[in-house]
Amino acid sequence: MLRFITSSELFQHLCGGVHILEFLTQEPDLYDALLPVDWRQFFERHDIMDILDLLLRGDTSCFEEPDPHVEKANDESVWRKGPTPPATLLEYVKTIRQHSLDRTKVQPDPSPLSGSDVLARHVAIGMNAKKTHEVLKLARHVTDLSSELSSRFSCQINHFVDFGSGRNYLGRALASPPYSKSVIALESKQLNISGAKGMDITAKLAKKEVKMRNKKQHRNELYGKHYVGKVAIVSSDNQSNISHDETALSTSGTCSTDQENNIQYIETMIQDGNLSSTLSQINQLSSTSEPNPSIPLPHNLMVISLHSCGNLLHHGLRSLTLNPSVRAVALVGCCYNLVTERLPPIPGSSSGKLRASNARLTETSSTCDPHGFPMSERYLKYKHAGGGEGIRFNITARMMAVQAPRNWTQANCNSFFTRHFYRALFQRILLDKGVIDNPNEPAGPDGFNHEDPNTESVETEDKKKNKEPIILGSLRKPAYASFLTYVRAAITKLSASASHSAAVAHHLANLSDEEINSYEKKYAHKKKQLSIVWSLMAFSAQVVESAIVVDRWQWLREQEGVKEAWVETLFDYGISPRNLVVVGVKG
Repeated sequence: MLRFITSSELFQHLCGGVHILEFLTQEPDLYDALLPVDWRQFFERHDIMDILDLLLRGDTSCFEEPDPHVEKANDESVWRKGPTPPATLLEYVKTIRQHSLDRTKVQPDPSPLSGSDVLARHVAIGMNAKKTHEVLKLARHVTDLSSELSSRFSCQINHFVDFGSGRNYLGRALASPPYSKSVIALESKQLNISGAKGMDITAKLAKKEVKMRNKKQHRNELYGKHYVGKVAIVSSDNQSNISHDETALSTSGTCSTDQENNIQYIETMIQDGNLSSTLSQINQLSSTSEPNPSIPLPHNLMVISLHSCGNLLHHGLRSLTLNPSVRAVALVGCCYNLVTERLPPIPGSSSGKLRASNARLTETSSTCDPHGFPMSERYLKYKHAGGGEGIRFNITARMMAVQAPRNWTQANCNSFFTRHFYRALFQRILLDKGVIDNPNEPAGPDGFNHEDPNTESVETEDKKKNKEPIILGSLRKPAYASFLTYVRAAITKLSASASHSAAVAHHLANLSDEEINSYEKKYAHKKKQLSIVWSLMAFSAQVVESAIVVDRWQWLREQEGVKEAWVETLFDYGISPRNLVVVGVKG
């Protein structure tokens, strides 16, 4: 796999070497420069959905030997009323499939616990069908894993530490019957923690406090009289009143524990895998709800996470080696685009020769973050056959790795192919009207084109003020009704941007409807070509995701003290395509 990644020029172009935004602005023509002639001839004769079937689901073996069931026309094999795929295309398809992890074989649930095949309604509050599926599968998986650790290594997991718990759907399921596990939820946003606590009350894991006030005194406070009132907190079980200052009740710390709740929340921003300072924040409560230093800090922890974004999964893996109390990890990753890069670009690399320089690409490729990708020494020091060292994926490749091409249908294909075409065509307008620099002109070290400083024009001054890349983002659904409505909505959005409003107002103020429609007519034939390239990029990026996951597994294998490490498919790909769980266990 690593040899293919570092040696295939086509793969490197499709995974980070081209960008759809530049599809209609690059010279020479990006489609012609990227794909071989025989591929383009084949694609021209077939529908895009047939091409997707060939890439993702087609049986390539039927093209290897003469098949009596294949139609013949004028001594030429016919596939779906068109020519058969070129041999080089078939070889590329087979190679991508060979190096992509199998995502379809979900392990069956062994020895099901009573009632664990469904979530109680009050526990599943706030979950959609996808989230329910994920929580059920992962809760069951980590529970079975903890039982295996207990039987094989005499290690009884007593706390599950959820990295990036969010609204704590996973932790709430684990804390509820039939599991009834102790959960430490680590979350950086107080809003998520507050929402999770409210759901805990609905799930009957915590009890709502009832505040009783003297109504007369409370009204006096509301109307501005200076009086510090008294309130009483009454448990729904115990009607005895305990008096406290009302002001004291508003004070909140970073850690929250409910005596009747198996869940403990810690508000923290996880920066690495060292949990020593985080775990020290946990309130060790005795039966009197007072901190008791004699109660030891949690030990025998399992770090878990449902869809850890970016480097958060790297921190979770490293927690296994940085904390003696962590005995196992079971983590499902996502958002590879948020992973940082550990290695700088290889000087003189040919993988970017079809792509224009830009500031964002330069910035993200030069972070050299020790917490980023790759993690493993094998990836870090892998020698390229053509020179160079280390495995790299830029932000474009990593963004494509979060696609789910096997879940594409004709309806959603038509939708997002149209969206990508509109955005690429709007970029062409921005270029022609002088809002953006010509990508075919050489760029400076900062990723921007620099014109002759002696040329003083309004256009040059606009560009000096507008050095930020234009990131349009998504628009409201009605904007995609036609290219005309899209352009008008895009201009309106950019006009409200502090960075681009002046340039847009100066260059696009006189853009007529007729001119916009003429652009769509002129470039209409490029839509299918753009759709083909996008499909090839998403198809090829399956290897990018596989390589990232394998790197994490390889890092676990390299660590002293890690007894076992593996990756397995956990969720149904059709429901949740980021379905690979990385597991590591200490001896």
